[in-house]
Amino acid sequence: MDVHRADERYPGGDPAAGITSRHAFSFGPHYDPDNLRFGALLACNEERLAPGAGFDEHPHSHTEIVTWVVEGELTHRDSTGHETVVRAGDVQRLSAAGGVRHVERNDASVPLTFVQMWLAPHDPGGDPAYEIVRGIADSTPYAVPAAGAMLHVRRLAAGERTAVPDGAYVYVHVVRGEVDLDGERLGPGDAARVTDAEALDAVAVTRAEVLVWEMAGR
Repeated sequence: MDVHRADERYPGGDPAAGITSRHAFSFGPHYDPDNLRFGALLACNEERLAPGAGFDEHPHSHTEIVTWVVEGELTHRDSTGHETVVRAGDVQRLSAAGGVRHVERNDASVPLTFVQMWLAPHDPGGDPAYEIVRGIADSTPYAVPAAGAMLHVRRLAAGERTAVPDGAYVYVHVVRGEVDLDGERLGPGDAARVTDAEALDAVAVTRAEVLVWEMAGR
């Protein structure tokens, strides 16, 4: 198990424009050849947008983009005609496939925080696709078949224990609160990368929200 702390993330975004980003993997000018990906996961970005701030239209391709809103509302528009508002508890997936363009904005009057995760599909190309699951229930897995990955969302009460799925690659990201994972205390923004995960439990020290990616071998 390899633990990466919140303060080790690469800084990014444009604070002067109301955008603050923290990247778990190599991103933009922050290039680390030893930190390019983990399993199918290419990026795990923590994004904070001030009211009125956002990312102008930009392209993506050959990437499965999964977004989890922590607080606030994210306005999404893409070149295939989808326009939605993503709220806390929703899971949004944009399959960029052969190419898509999208806009992400905070059109609300309160700050927006979200976690965006990029995964590499097994097969590049194809047609873009979009999906949103409103208010996904706790412990309900969300499959991203194109990347051989499954997202597990856990909302834990203090003292609650949850099994971590077994898998060739398992990525545990703490959204809020604190958890103990195999003797390691993880706080907000911390993440653990587990290879060949087997029989692991996470125990909430405080009320916590955790995103867990279960990924097949590459």
